[in-house]
Amino acid sequence: MPELPEVETVRRGLAPAMTGARFSKVEQRRPDLRFPFPDRFAERLEGQEVVSLGRRAKYLLADLSSGEVLIMHLGMSGRFLVTMDGTTREPGSFHHDPGKASPHDHVVFTLSNGATVTYNDTRRFGFMDLVPRTEIETCRHFAGMGIEPLGNELSGETIARLFADRRTPLKAALLDQSLIAGLGNIYVCEALFRAGLHPQAPAGSLATKAGKPTAKAHELADIIRDVLTEAVKAGGSTLRDHAQVDGTLGYFQHTFRVYDREGEACVTPRCTGTVARLVQSGRSTFYCPQCQRRGRRVERPVASGG
Repeated sequence: MPELPEVETVRRGLAPAMTGARFSKVEQRRPDLRFPFPDRFAERLEGQEVVSLGRRAKYLLADLSSGEVLIMHLGMSGRFLVTMDGTTREPGSFHHDPGKASPHDHVVFTLSNGATVTYNDTRRFGFMDLVPRTEIETCRHFAGMGIEPLGNELSGETIARLFADRRTPLKAALLDQSLIAGLGNIYVCEALFRAGLHPQAPAGSLATKAGKPTAKAHELADIIRDVLTEAVKAGGSTLRDHAQVDGTLGYFQHTFRVYDREGEACVTPRCTGTVARLVQSGRSTFYCPQCQRRGRRVERPVASGG
């Protein structure tokens, strides 16, 4: 499933085509995806302007001039392609050919600026919904959702407040969407490695007995932002289905330090450890038993000029 950096990459790719444009025509080619489309879906969109395009956790939010918000979720395999003047831009060296019209092109938005935005979803686990802006925080999608991990809301103090007295494993706490929204398996593995924290350590270990943040809590907050920011800059990670809106693949996976590297040598200078894998709540966790057992910060390899 695309994680927050992939969704943010998609948002940035869609924004130039959609923001400020009106839906001239909306083609809804099936009655449902994961859920049924809202009543009169195409009718409620046509003629409306996209005032802004945002993101909440792993959801895309298009604020409309009607006062409604178009909520879009990519599910497991959903992707958007943007076409201008009948051609799809395909820059970059990591290239995914979007091909011709597909039977899995389920929604086609034709915009007043000449752009066409096509939603393709092979497995149909994605969905779209329309919700009044005034009800966005209390709707079924966002009620009880945690804080955003990008920006100033995530801090050592916040982590200590959320995790204090919790005995649940640290990785499970970071994946709890009611605490921190949008973090996924890949980037949690990478962040814990950089912070030198064992994925099975109790979440409450990042807070003192008085509920104050430990030094590691502050460090982890900074590292989570760093990992997500780097991934967004790289266009996300291309694992099976994810591609950017112009067909270009993300390439953060080429800088993974532990994720999906079981049995490979640890990248930390002078570490003789080997990346290991364990299963937590049905998900694979990748970590270095030496670096993360020690609880010390991992040295960051110097970036090459190539």
